[in-house]
Amino acid sequence: MNIYVGNLPYQVTDEDLRIAFQAYGEVSSATVIIDKFSNRSKGFGFVEMVKKEDGESAIKELNNTDLKGRQIIVNEARPKTDAPRRNTRSFGDRRERH
Repeated sequence: MNIYVGNLPYQVTDEDLRIAFQAYGEVSSATVIIDKFSNRSKGFGFVEMVKKEDGESAIKELNNTDLKGRQIIVNEARPKTDAPRRNTRSFGDRRERH
């Protein structure tokens, strides 16, 4: 089961996430999402739990609890959607205005 964890303090690491969720079952992965330009946490991450029932228990018990000084948001991750981009035209597509 893939779990979204939001409102993370910026100093939280992958290992911190893993430790927080291990109490509820086997964690197959725990990842804090890092901004590729600043190399800092984006304040959210994902935890993959082996058993769905363990994931459901973790969501129930950890949502709105404190992790390193911040109240975290924990829920089942939704599949990534293909959201339309705001501006898909390239510079070569611009039409000349007269």
